[in-house]
Amino acid sequence: MDGDPGETLVLRGDPLALLETSPIFRGLDRDTLAAIAAELEWLSLPGGATLFDAGEAPDAMYLVIAGCLGAYAQADPARLLGRIPAGETVGEMGLVSGHPRSATVRALRDSELARLPRESFDRVIVSHPAAMLRVAQLVVERLEARDRRAGSGSRTYTLLPQSIEVDVGGFAAELVAALGRLGRAELVWSVRGADHTSAWFHRIESANDFVVYVADPEPTPWSKLCVRQADAVLFVARADAEARPWPLRGAELGPGSSARAELVLLHDGALQPGAAARWRSLLPGAPHHHVRDEADVARVARLLTGRGVGLVLSGGGARGFAHIGVVRALRESGVAIDLVGGTSMGAIMGAGVAAGWTTEEMVERFHRTFVATNPLSDYTLPIVSLVAGRKVSRLLRQEFGEIAIEDLPLPFYAVSANLTTGHGSVHRDGELWRWLRASVAIPGVLPPVFHRGEVHVDGGAINNMPVDVMRAQHPGVVIGVDVGSDATFTSDIQDVDLPPLWKLLGWFRRHRQRPTILQILWRAGMVNSDAATIAGRRLTDLLLQPPLADVDLLNWRAFPRAIEAGYRHARAQLATLDAEARVRLGLGGR
Repeated sequence: MDGDPGETLVLRGDPLALLETSPIFRGLDRDTLAAIAAELEWLSLPGGATLFDAGEAPDAMYLVIAGCLGAYAQADPARLLGRIPAGETVGEMGLVSGHPRSATVRALRDSELARLPRESFDRVIVSHPAAMLRVAQLVVERLEARDRRAGSGSRTYTLLPQSIEVDVGGFAAELVAALGRLGRAELVWSVRGADHTSAWFHRIESANDFVVYVADPEPTPWSKLCVRQADAVLFVARADAEARPWPLRGAELGPGSSARAELVLLHDGALQPGAAARWRSLLPGAPHHHVRDEADVARVARLLTGRGVGLVLSGGGARGFAHIGVVRALRESGVAIDLVGGTSMGAIMGAGVAAGWTTEEMVERFHRTFVATNPLSDYTLPIVSLVAGRKVSRLLRQEFGEIAIEDLPLPFYAVSANLTTGHGSVHRDGELWRWLRASVAIPGVLPPVFHRGEVHVDGGAINNMPVDVMRAQHPGVVIGVDVGSDATFTSDIQDVDLPPLWKLLGWFRRHRQRPTILQILWRAGMVNSDAATIAGRRLTDLLLQPPLADVDLLNWRAFPRAIEAGYRHARAQLATLDAEARVRLGLGGR
């Protein structure tokens, strides 16, 4: 990076000011700070370069003046433990303990450092016990922060267009505008930044909450510099173009880069079916975003900054219709739903949200599917199940078509129980209708879904409220809706064996509560996930549990009643939120 060396010298010109603001030396008298400043050594570390390796003997501590460092695990050098931004120190814990370095530290971007050798550090600690106390406090703070999500505090983003045909300028302008509604944001492109040093970038990043760098389509020095500056690299492509590798590939970002890769597909109007699968094959494992308009850009901004809202919907048969009322209440209150996941009936309702259906459209479609016709009426010889399942499959294909999960406007997942592996399976791609059918395949009621040698049944058998799945991918707010929490299985009779048929018919005429085989199989399939459901509730930021004790699991005609119960409960709960919770949900702030 060529530029005026004077910019770097400005950083080094007032070492006293640097020390006065550092976490360790803050509060020491100026004479002591002056003695320390006289022993500082200045170091420039290019992005990707290693400051020290795990296992090395500690010989100095460092103060980050500009740029950013990353600490990597000794056992897994690719795993980022945390970032050390400008103004923070690194290496002092090793000087205190005398133990070898516990992590490898690399420059995440071009950085300027001040180095204090061990001998100088020891003299400060001996002469000023207050400094030692501050070091101990820093150790405690860092241990408490050890488990924080590494990517949740990203502030700098680099847009890497796949080709010159990509309208990266238009997307960049909209993204900066969206980020600007969340904090101070600035756009930097090659004309502005190519000839500056790390000091200039430090000032830009210090003056803003978010900075967006626009790289060139080619692997130019500017593009590589943008990648070094980034917390996240957004690989931007036209959804309708042929999927081709980016000239600057993720694998070429260098071992020192901790920037996470995300895929952005720009659509011209309607979503391009199959686009996500084509482009994701070039960036396996990277999250992807569909962008059609400003609303989609706003969602990308929220997700990048960890301010998105994830919605998790539980299973619960006909009680799942309450999810429609909850979604209506959230939308009316101004909560923007950014990701959706669910199990069983919650997966089906959630797929409608992820598909972008309006509340009215959800009511119309699901009434047609579940109320106007009984989806469980195609009974068959009970060898594998009571119901053939063809009707459920046909109805799901009728409403959702042949769309793939990865082509839905919102990120979405459905959960099934994999009887082959004994674990839950999370479905984020593939045919939507097929995996919804698997997620709702109640054991004994509907036949399993067989796929590539594995057997999938209703996800409620293992994880009826998959909040843990959402938490693993999303650092923002999570709303959980549990429609299976009320008592679902009671009876007013005492019996061991079935009575004769004539007596059984008499009981039914007197409306005694003898469960049917469908109810028994449905509830039996959910029992094992009760512990997981309790754990899932604890992981939510906002838990909604509509009162549905009077709605039977198989009472499809309770459709309007369940929707109204979900709506009223959600409205009431949202009205009681405190100011902090409302801000986190974006109420009045978006």
